[in-house]
Amino acid sequence: MRDTWQELYRTIQSRKGQHTEGSYTCYLFDKGIDKILKKCGEECSEVIIAAKNGDNAETVLEISDLLYHLTVLMVNEGISLNDIKAELDKRGEKSGNLKTFHQVDKNS
Repeated sequence: MRDTWQELYRTIQSRKGQHTEGSYTCYLFDKGIDKILKKCGEECSEVIIAAKNGDNAETVLEISDLLYHLTVLMVNEGISLNDIKAELDKRGEKSGNLKTFHQVDKNS
């Protein structure tokens, strides 16, 4: 069975530290964390707009863009797919769906 996300991760990982002419991934790594984070934010907003507009085809495209940019962020920060899987597995073991939010002391 093909693991598309694993293949994407490996491809992005192979681009880190390289300078391949015309590679958008290399461009993002060259520009650094601020550019990568900006693109993640932009793509997240585009997912929200597409979903709000009820356009499933566009939402799929935008989610794909967001996942790509998040994967670039993961590689840049040394976060593996196994790190994400472990966290999701841990969350899957929890009982119930209601998440308890931490309280923020606004006076500090």
